[in-house]
Amino acid sequence: MKKKQKSSTTTLKNVSREGRRILWFDEINITDIPLVGGKNASLGEMYSKLTKKGVIVPNGFAVTSKAYWEFLAHKDLKKKLKITLKDLDVNDIRNLKKTGKAVRTLLLSASMPKEISNEVIAAYRELAKKTGHKKLAVAVRSSATAEDLPDASFAGQQETYLNVCGEQDVLDAVKKCIASLFTDRAMSYREGHGFDHLSIALSVTIQEMVRSDTGASGVMFTMDTESGFQGVSLVTSAYGLGEYVVQGKVVPDQFYVFKDGLRRGKKAVISRTLGSKQVKLVYGKTKGVKQARVSQQERDKFAISDDEVLQLAKWGAQIEAHYNKPQDIEWAKDGETGKLYIVQARPETVKARSSHAVIENYELKQEGKILLSGIAVGQKIGAGKVRVIEKREEMKTFKKGEILVTRITDPDWEPIMRIASAIVTEQGGKTSHAAIVSRELGVPCIVGAKNARKLLKNGSEVTVSCAKGDEGVIYKGILPFEVKRTELDNIPDTKTGIMMNVGDPDHAFSLSFLPNDGIGLARQEFIFSNFIRIHPQALLQYNTLKDKVAKKKIREMTLGYKDKSEYCVSRLAEGIGRLGASMYPKPVILRLSDFKTNEYRTLIGGKEFEPEEQNPMIGWRGASRYYSDEYKEAFGLECKAIKRVREEWGLENIIVMVPFCRTPEEGEKVLKTMEEFGLKRGENGLQVYVMCEIPSNVILAEEFAKIFDGFSIGSNDLTQLTLGVDRDSSLVSHVYDENNPAVKKLIRDVIAVAHKYKKKVGICGQAPSDYPEFAEFLVRAGIDSISLNPDTVVDTRRRISSVEKTLGNTGKKTHKTFVSLVAALGMLGAGLITLGAGCGSVTLSSPSMNTADVTPAQIRMRAEEQAKAQQEQAVSEEMTQIFVDDFADVKISYPIRWQVKQWRGGITVEDPSSGSYLTLAQELVSPPSGQDSGTPISVDGVSGTVRHVTMQDGKDVMVADLEYKGQMLQVSGTSDFFEKIFNLLDFVSSTSPGIFENRPLNQWDVKEGRLCSQVITYAKQSDESSCVAYPTPCDVPDGWKVCDGGA
Repeated sequence: MKKKQKSSTTTLKNVSREGRRILWFDEINITDIPLVGGKNASLGEMYSKLTKKGVIVPNGFAVTSKAYWEFLAHKDLKKKLKITLKDLDVNDIRNLKKTGKAVRTLLLSASMPKEISNEVIAAYRELAKKTGHKKLAVAVRSSATAEDLPDASFAGQQETYLNVCGEQDVLDAVKKCIASLFTDRAMSYREGHGFDHLSIALSVTIQEMVRSDTGASGVMFTMDTESGFQGVSLVTSAYGLGEYVVQGKVVPDQFYVFKDGLRRGKKAVISRTLGSKQVKLVYGKTKGVKQARVSQQERDKFAISDDEVLQLAKWGAQIEAHYNKPQDIEWAKDGETGKLYIVQARPETVKARSSHAVIENYELKQEGKILLSGIAVGQKIGAGKVRVIEKREEMKTFKKGEILVTRITDPDWEPIMRIASAIVTEQGGKTSHAAIVSRELGVPCIVGAKNARKLLKNGSEVTVSCAKGDEGVIYKGILPFEVKRTELDNIPDTKTGIMMNVGDPDHAFSLSFLPNDGIGLARQEFIFSNFIRIHPQALLQYNTLKDKVAKKKIREMTLGYKDKSEYCVSRLAEGIGRLGASMYPKPVILRLSDFKTNEYRTLIGGKEFEPEEQNPMIGWRGASRYYSDEYKEAFGLECKAIKRVREEWGLENIIVMVPFCRTPEEGEKVLKTMEEFGLKRGENGLQVYVMCEIPSNVILAEEFAKIFDGFSIGSNDLTQLTLGVDRDSSLVSHVYDENNPAVKKLIRDVIAVAHKYKKKVGICGQAPSDYPEFAEFLVRAGIDSISLNPDTVVDTRRRISSVEKTLGNTGKKTHKTFVSLVAALGMLGAGLITLGAGCGSVTLSSPSMNTADVTPAQIRMRAEEQAKAQQEQAVSEEMTQIFVDDFADVKISYPIRWQVKQWRGGITVEDPSSGSYLTLAQELVSPPSGQDSGTPISVDGVSGTVRHVTMQDGKDVMVADLEYKGQMLQVSGTSDFFEKIFNLLDFVSSTSPGIFENRPLNQWDVKEGRLCSQVITYAKQSDESSCVAYPTPCDVPDGWKVCDGGA
C-alpha cells in the first residue's frame, strides 16, 4: 500500500498542473484561482512570494478543482445533483432547506475515488513529516473557484474544520467541505448573483494549525471598513481560535494603525478599544474544538501587545502592496511559541469596489429616547418593527422591512438579512459576519448591543442609527431622517484653500473623501465632551476629590489605564490622531481646548475646579488658562497628547492653534508653557497659529505676527466683540452681523498684515458656511483659506472657483499647469506679475519676447505653447507602472499621482484633480458603421486606428481600436494626456502577478448598462436617430438602444 502511494505521488511530477489533484502552497500563485480557488491561490501566492520577505504563512496544500470534478463524475454523481437541483427555489425557504439537505446528503454518502483519497493521505503524511508531528493537527477549509471576485464575496459561505487529526478525519473533512458548497446560504447567494451551481468548483485547503487556542487571533483590514479610507489599517484581536472573531461570537479588541507613520518606523497605533472577549474557541480533548470562558483578568487587558499590532500591520502593508488592493486578512498567534502567522488573505470586496463619486450623509431630524447602543457598522439609518429571531427555525416568520434582532448571525441568515431594514446583534465586532454582510448589503447594523433580545420587544417600532460615528444608537419609535447626497464629479480646484471644520474624530475618515485642503478647525472640545468626559484636573487630583459620585465614575471609566492622567492623554491623543490621519499630509489646525468655565463645569468632577462667572464668554478661557497656576498642569496633558501624536505617531501635519489670546504677552507665555511640556515652536516642524477673534488681535496684528506662524479668523467672536453684542441674547441678536463694515474692515486689515509678514491667514467661523456672499468677500480680500462645515464644502468650492475666475484666478491646477499663460496675458504693460491680492506670490517664467513688438494674440499663442510644454513635462516627471494580464498582456505607464480603477475586462488610470484619464478595455460592442474609421496606427507592434470623438456633452476624447490576439481592444482618453500615455503602452508576453480575478465581460454588460466604467459607448434614441457617444454604458439614457456595429 505504501509503495503504491509513493509511486502515485512520484508520477504526479510529470503531470501538468491542470491535471494535478494535489498542489503544495509553494507551487501555487494568484493566477491559479480556476484550479485551487481564491483562498488557496492567495495562500500559495503569499507562501511562495512573501515568506522570503518575512511574512510568516503556515505550510499546507490544496486539493484541486480537478479532484472535485473527478469526485462529481464518479458514479454519475453530477447527474444526480442536476436532478435534485432542478426544482430549487431559493425564495421559498422551505424548498431551499429541503433541496439543500438532499444535495448535501447525496454528496456525504458518495464514495470518494481511490485516486483522490490516496493522494490526500500521502500529502497529509508529507506535511506531518515536514512539521515534525506524527499526528498533525490541520485546518481544513473550503476554497471556491469564484471566491473573492471584486463583485462577489463567496468568503465564509463554505465550512471550515479545525483541529482535524488523522488520515480518516482529514478525508471526512474534505468531503464535508465539498458538501458545504451546497449550504442553503451558498445556493441562495449564487442564485442572487447569477452563478450556475454546477459551474463553480471547490478546492480544499489543508493547512498546518497554529496553536492560537492558547494564544490569540483576529482579522485585519488594510483600510477603514466603514468609510473605505485607506490611510489606516484596522486590526482586531481576541483569545483562542479565530473563528469566533469571524463569526461574531465575541466583541474583539480593536486597533487602528496609521500606515504612513508605520512606513516611517513610527509606533503609530493611533486608536485602541478594549473588547469584552467573554469566551474563546479552543482545542477539544482529543480532536475538534470547544468553547471556554475567558477569565476577568484576561478580559481586562488587550489580547496582543502594541508591538504585535505593528508587526501585523507591517505584514498587512506588504500584502496590500503585493496585490495592489486593500486586503481582508486573518492572522493567528501561537500561544506556545509566541509567533505570529498570516493564515488567510483576500481582497476586500465591499468598500474597495464602492464609488466615492457620490457621498451619502444620513442625518436624524430629531432624536428620541435611547433604548440601547452598540458598535455601528456603516453610516446609515434604518427604521421599522422589531423582529427578534432566536433560532434558524424562526427565520420563516421574518418579513421584509423589519428590524432583525438576534444574538449572532452566520451565513445561513443571509436570506433574511437581505430584506431587513436594519440588523442588531448582541455579539460581534466590526469584522464579524453580521458586520461584513450588512456592509456588503448596505443595511445599517449595530453589533455588540448587549441584551438587545430582552430590551427590544417584538412588534415595537424603533430607529437604528449608525450616523453618529463608531457608536450605533437604537431609539424608541420611528424618527424622521434625511439623506443628503453630494455629487463629487467635476469639482473645480481653487486657489483659495477650502478646509473643513471638524470636531468628531469618528466622522473624519468619511469626510476625507470631500474635495478639501485639510481641516481648518479641529475642535478639541468635542473630544473632551464625548471621548474623555472627565475634567482634566479631576484626573490629576483624583485622590483628593470630595465628590464621591464623580470619584466612583472616574474609577470605573479609567479601568485599564496605568494612571488617571494617562486616560486623558491617551483618549485625547487618539481623537487628535484620527483627525490628523484622515487628512495626512494635508494640514490639520488643532485648536487648543476652548471651553468656557460654565462648560468645563459640566465635565465629571468639574464643579470642584471651575468658578461661577457672570460672563464666561469673556472670562477665564483660552490662552489665559494655559499658563495660569490653577490650570497649567491640566494644560500639560493636552501638550503631552499633541506631542505623542506628532512625534511618536508621525502626524507632523498637526498645527497647534491658540484661542482667545488677548495680548502678544499672553501669546509668549503660552508658547513658553508649551515648551515646558515638550512642544517647542519650530522644533520638528511645529507651527503655532493664533485665533484672530478679538479686536486687539487685529490692532496688534504686527506684534502677533512676530511670534506666531499664522492667523485663523474666528468670525463668531470677532463679530460680537467688535459690535459689543451678546449673540445669545435675543434682545440684541438682530444687531449681530458678520457683514457689518466694521467687521469686514478688521478682516481686511489682518489679511494685509499677515501677508506683509508672509504668514498664512484663514477663517474658521460660521459665516462662510452660512452666507455665500461673505465667502466671496473673503476671496476678494485675498484670504489664503476658508474653513467650512463639511456639508457646504462642495457648493462653496464651486462658488469660489467662479469668483476667482472673475478676479483672474483659475484655481490650483491652472496656476501650476498654465502659469505662463496667466503671466503672459498680464504682461502687456509690466515686467513683474503678482497673482491675486494677498495670495502667495509666484515667480513666473514668461515667454521670451519683446512685448512692444508683438500683438496680444501672439503673446497668447506663445504662452499656450509654453504651457503645453510644461504640462507635458509634468506628466513625464514621475511615472509608475501597472501590469494587466486577464484580457490582454500589457504594461501601462502613468503619472504616480493618478489613481487606478479596475473592473472585469478593463482598467482606467485617472487624474482625480483634473478628470484626465486613459481607459484600456475589451471592445464588447462595435462602433456604429457610420463613424469615422480613423487613422491607421501601430503601438508596440499592435495595429489599429485612432480617431477623435465628440461626446454627447460636448467633451472631446481620443479613441483607438486595436486588433490584439483575435479580439478588439478600445483605448480611450481625454485629448490632453492621451498621446503621451498611449505611446507608452507596452504589450508583453506575460505578466505576474495578475491583478484581475473575474469572469469575462460580454456585450450584454454594455447593452444593459451593468458596466459603469469609462468605455466609450454609442447609443441612439430610436432606429431613426443617429448614434451619439457617451463616456460610459451607465450614461446612456433609459430607453435608448446601444449601437453595435451596423445596428
